[in-house]
Amino acid sequence: MKSITILGSKRESVGKKSTKALRNAGLVPCVIYGGDEPIHFSAEEKAFKKLVYTPDAHTVVIDLGNDGQFKAIAQDMQWHPVRELLLHADFYQIFDDKMVTMEVPVVLEGVSKGVLNGGVLRRNNRKLKVKALPANLPDSITIDITPMKIGNKKYVRDLRVAEYEIMHPDSVVVVMIKTSRTAVIEDDDSDNVEAADVPSSQDEEAAE
Repeated sequence: MKSITILGSKRESVGKKSTKALRNAGLVPCVIYGGDEPIHFSAEEKAFKKLVYTPDAHTVVIDLGNDGQFKAIAQDMQWHPVRELLLHADFYQIFDDKMVTMEVPVVLEGVSKGVLNGGVLRRNNRKLKVKALPANLPDSITIDITPMKIGNKKYVRDLRVAEYEIMHPDSVVVVMIKTSRTAVIEDDDSDNVEAADVPSSQDEEAAE
């Protein structure tokens, strides 16, 4: 998985006054959990742009200079209720030999045959929670939808691999190709269309 580095400084004082002073100076108060004890630090707000304003998943290297470097994942971020201002960030420290759980994006590749025939692509899950050693965390879970026809679905069970565990039931539908009134169902597609996906005459009358 890709990693970004956030440069910060360890905080000696964690009271409300010092926190307010940090924010007034354009700094974000942060905490790293998961180690022997919480580590409080601050970093410039602009240091979080590559972490926040992206659909990609990243691990983080928090560089506190002489106070050490820490591998982590973003755990929680608190935002100002009105302004686009990051108020606080929590991180969870990760270790090379310990499993970690995080969400990764689902990436679709190709153009579905069913969509070309007028079907509708439906994405039920844009992210999936996975569990793995840090070295095995994927940047994304990629699905080639090119062969998918009208009525086809991709389940979690279709995406399982040895390197990481997907933390969802096998029966969860990740992506599917639904039929539509304008869809052209080919002979080899017809067996894949579920009855519930095909509009009935009663539905058509109600729509008119």
